[in-house]
Amino acid sequence: MNKKELITAVAEKMNASKKDAGDFIDAFIEVVSSSLENKEEVKLVGFGTFSVSERKARKGVNPQTKEPIEIPARTVPKFKPGNELKERVK
Repeated sequence: MNKKELITAVAEKMNASKKDAGDFIDAFIEVVSSSLENKEEVKLVGFGTFSVSERKARKGVNPQTKEPIEIPARTVPKFKPGNELKERVK
């Protein structure tokens, strides 16, 4: 499902216009993104938790040249599904 299909499905579920559903989806994405940018967790009980994870610097190997390379430390977004979501997917 892509964003356009998600907007259509949300609009039908909410019995709202596609514009309102699109605005809702955009606002949701913006709020979650800015929270993660500020290193805050977003917990949606039953659905899951969006959080930020710190990855340490590590050594790697360039697969083409086989030369060792240094992979820098970085911050990445992470999603941990909740129990209800896990059960629905089973």
